[in-house]
Amino acid sequence: MPKITVRNNEPVKDALRRFKKLCERGGIINRSKRIRRFEKPSERHRRERRERLKNIRKGQRAQR
Repeated sequence: MPKITVRNNEPVKDALRRFKKLCERGGIINRSKRIRRFEKPSERHRRERRERLKNIRKGQRAQR
């Protein structure tokens, strides 16, 4: 769970915005959306494989 410390004289809006960014970068929001419904093991394996291939391709593009 991401944690932030509210700085002196920092508005709560800004602290909340920083917290939301940390959650988004950590993948917490996507994970919670995925957990909301049941995912069959075969679907999970298929999704994980697609994500791995996507990351591999992204890495290959970055090397060029």
